Parts: sequence; C-alpha cells; structure tokens
Amino acid sequence: MFEIQDTGSNNALLTYLKSQSPEAIELAAKGVSPEIRQIINHNIQGLVGMLPPQQFQVSITTTHENLANLIGSAMMTGYFLSQMETRMKLDSAFGNSFSLSNPEQINEFNEVDKPAAE
Repeated sequence: MFEIQDTGSNNALLTYLKSQSPEAIELAAKGVSPEIRQIINHNIQGLVGMLPPQQFQVSITTTHENLANLIGSAMMTGYFLSQMETRMKLDSAFGNSFSLSNPEQINEFNEVDKPAAE
C-alpha cells in the first residue's frame, strides 16, 4: 500500500504501516470524525490552493517527493487532531481537570509516553 523508498533509515512506523492490510488501514481511517476530516480537507486545500471548480478547471502537477510530503503532513495533522479530540473528550468527561495551559500537567502527561530507562 505504501510505495515509499527506504532512505536507509530504520523507520519502525513505516515498516509497521507497510505490514498492515488495506482493510486494517481502511478501518482506522473510518474512525476519523467528520470534524477532523473537515479540518484536514481545509488544510490541504490551503496548501494546494483551491479555486472554485465552477469557475476554474485546476490541474496540479508535482513530484513524487512533494506529494509524499503533502500526504505525510496530512497524516501528521490527522494524528495530532485525533489526539486533541481524544484529549477534549477526556477533559469533558473528567470535568475540565486537565489544562493545556498548565505546564506541570503537560509535563506529567508527557512523562507517561516516554519509554522506561534501561
């Protein structure tokens, strides 16, 4: 599914994505909310430049590398938005007990994601 050339780096995420079936990728994509899809759509339109299709017939030509960068950017945006949406739901469920403006809470939250020291 992913036709990205290996640049010599050992990219665990790319290896993992390549090992997934198209059905698994499709299932993961179905879990994206309409709000996230709308934001990503707006973001890509802004990056590419969107003219009204009623008045213009737009054709875009790009290189493989630039297209890969655009897709990578959209994926990162989607991941970030999904995490923020989850955080918003948790924040709402727990009565706004977590704040992004509190550096101490953010540091504690980020420590959970760090791998244990060997």
